[in-house]
Amino acid sequence: MELNNLEVPEGARKKKKRIGRGPGSGTGKTSGKGHKGQLARSGAKRKPYFEGGQMPLTRRVPKRGFNNINRVEYQIVNLARLSHLKEETEVNPDFLYEAGLIKKKNLPVKILGEGKIGIPLIIATDKISVQAKTKVEAVGGRVEILKRN
Repeated sequence: MELNNLEVPEGARKKKKRIGRGPGSGTGKTSGKGHKGQLARSGAKRKPYFEGGQMPLTRRVPKRGFNNINRVEYQIVNLARLSHLKEETEVNPDFLYEAGLIKKKNLPVKILGEGKIGIPLIIATDKISVQAKTKVEAVGGRVEILKRN
C-alpha cells in the first residue's frame, strides 16, 4: 500500500447529526427535544444536581455540628519515626516528604512527642508539641518554627 492510496477506514468518521432538517432526518420539527417542557426551550440548561423541583438531596440530608471552613489540617509525624536518623540531621518538610513520612508537600506539618529520641536533630517545622520540643532539646537538638504561607 502506498501513501497516495491511503483511505479512512469505513465507520471511522461519524456524520454530524443535522437537527431540524425535516421529517426525513428523524430529528425534524421538535429537533429531538420532545414536546414543550423546560428542556424544549431555547437556552435550556439544568444544573447537575437539579432534581426536577423536588427537595434536593443536599437539603434533605441532615447536617450535624459545626464545619469550620478556616480549619488547618496538619500532617502529623511522631518523634519515634525520626529516631533512626543520623545526628545533626536537618528535618524539614522537604526532607520528610522525600523520606515518605508525609504525603503532601504543601500542607503544614506538626511534630508530636510520641516515642523516644536519643540523637540531637535540627527540626524546622510548622508546629511542634511542647512534649516533642522538650524531648528534642533534652538530647541537644534544636527546633525552628517555619513561617510559611
